[in-house]
This record gives sequence, C-alpha cells and structure tokens, in this order.
Amino acid sequence: MLLNSKSQTEQQSILGIDRVIHEPARMLILMILLSVENADFLFLLRQTGLTRGNLSSHMSKLEAAGFITIQKEFVEKIPRTLLSIKEDGKSAFYSYCKVMKEIISCCPAE
Repeated sequence: MLLNSKSQTEQQSILGIDRVIHEPARMLILMILLSVENADFLFLLRQTGLTRGNLSSHMSKLEAAGFITIQKEFVEKIPRTLLSIKEDGKSAFYSYCKVMKEIISCCPAE
C-alpha cells in the first residue's frame, strides 16, 4: 500500500515527537516550570503528585537533556533544590506542542 503525501507527513510528525518531553510526568514538570520563574522541589512534589524518587529521576532526565537548571542551596541550614526551565527547554516544549497539534489535526473527527 502506498502512502499519500499527507500520510507521510503525519508519520514524520509522529516520528518527530521529543521522547524526553512526551513522558507525562516530564511534560507536567515543564508545564509547571513554564508558568513560574522557578520552583522548589517540594512545590513540584505537591503539584505533580509524584514520589520523591520519581520526581528526582524525571528532573535528572530533563537536566541531562538541557531543558532545566537544578540549583541546590541552603536556607538557614536547610537544603533547598530550585528548578527553572532553560530557553532550550521552552523551545523544545513549544516545538513538541506544535508537533502534537499537527498529529491531532490529522485525526478524523468522530
């Protein structure tokens, strides 16, 4: 079966999904960070409903991808972890959204 050019475009869109962002927990973390200047670990823990280990793992993957900055500091001898989204993270997230819109627009209406 031959694919028409629209089907080929749809397939390319699907293949173009950023797999780092596509994971729901990481997508949620980025969405939260887009709406604030920075967020501490406990705030993200409450907002996402993730476990400490799960949140930490997703943070590490986003940091390794160059999407977020993780800053550790002490406030009155209490450790505090602050996260902020980098410009590359913003760009990647908006590109991801664009690809998802293209994919969704290809879905037939019910």
